[in-house]
Amino acid sequence: MMYTRSWAQTWLAVGFLWFLVAIALAPSNKVYQQGLVAFLWLPTLVLIWSARTALADAWRSQRALCVSLLLLLAWSALSLVWAAVEEPGRELKRLLYITVFLLFFPVLAGAGGQRLIQLLQAGGVGLGVAALYSIIHFYGVLGVPLEIRLSGIGEISHPILGAYVIGAAMVWMLHWPPQQRWLQLLWALSLLCLGAFLVLCQSRGAALAVLISMVAMPIWCRDRRSRLIAGAAIITALVGMLSMYALVISRGSSYRPEIFESAVQMIALHPWTGLGLGSFYQISAAGQLFDHTHNMFTHIAIELGIPGMLLWLSVWLCVLREIWRVRSTALGQGLMGLWLFSTLAMQFDAASLTGTPRAEWFISWLPIGLALALVCVHARRPGCDKISGSI
Repeated sequence: MMYTRSWAQTWLAVGFLWFLVAIALAPSNKVYQQGLVAFLWLPTLVLIWSARTALADAWRSQRALCVSLLLLLAWSALSLVWAAVEEPGRELKRLLYITVFLLFFPVLAGAGGQRLIQLLQAGGVGLGVAALYSIIHFYGVLGVPLEIRLSGIGEISHPILGAYVIGAAMVWMLHWPPQQRWLQLLWALSLLCLGAFLVLCQSRGAALAVLISMVAMPIWCRDRRSRLIAGAAIITALVGMLSMYALVISRGSSYRPEIFESAVQMIALHPWTGLGLGSFYQISAAGQLFDHTHNMFTHIAIELGIPGMLLWLSVWLCVLREIWRVRSTALGQGLMGLWLFSTLAMQFDAASLTGTPRAEWFISWLPIGLALALVCVHARRPGCDKISGSI
């Protein structure tokens, strides 16, 4: 099969690493998007026919997830009929991008779960490098005072969204330490850089999501290392809270309760159809205007109505079901942590589901794509859940 050949899997691996790392290291968003076309979308379209058996396996084994996804994408496309958007074709193109992105993962899984973990490990190291460079550039080169929230490089420049990308990498890296000693040093240094970036961003939502994901690790890992991580996370959180208490509470609730209340009122105006995919709206709360609801579920309900929100919830719960089935494997445990982190992150800020690939994709479409790869990884290749010593 062509998609399992070394040249094909190398092409796909470059695409996946580009998605993970170039979001920070690409010189511009335009270059990042062009790289995705060349390294991710194009190979998927070229190789998809040869991977039709793997895609059929995913359809048969994950019928509920696939049907929920198709219904969500179809409802999103239908909502363009009443959406107030200038270019409906652009919104349709974005839905097509999402579809190809999701199809990419069963094709990538042709190399097995061990390879998939190695790519995510390498992506975590790359983001650790980006985190270190961001810290040095922002506080060292630019000379910004340490009390100012860190603004990273590239597409992780937003203190909140950048923290979610880095937090996601931190969660999956914690689940997959390498075996070789020198690689363990690289892994530990990467985690240190990721953690420093997360703290300096001062994103309380991202920090809380990482903390809860670490504390919950023993639920699905059930080993001594996960209990040590959970205990260390609790102690670190207590120390951090005591030493940074004034800074943590200085921003209050950031208007989140007021924004949520206003969002619910807006949903009530168009409960069944929503405003339509891509429609512009603003949330008025506490005398201020906000560009979105700072919550994925209410954002979807405003754009796609309650049916769209329920379809997204169905997709998300189906993803949990698929990951929970393989929670005894290394890959399943890492994805379980990523799913929990993403679920929590969605509650605090992320509100972009169908935009071009960006930071929000790390907590929305990435976990879904990885869940779609699980059938190809575990049902057809037993034993591929073991971690190699390589990063």
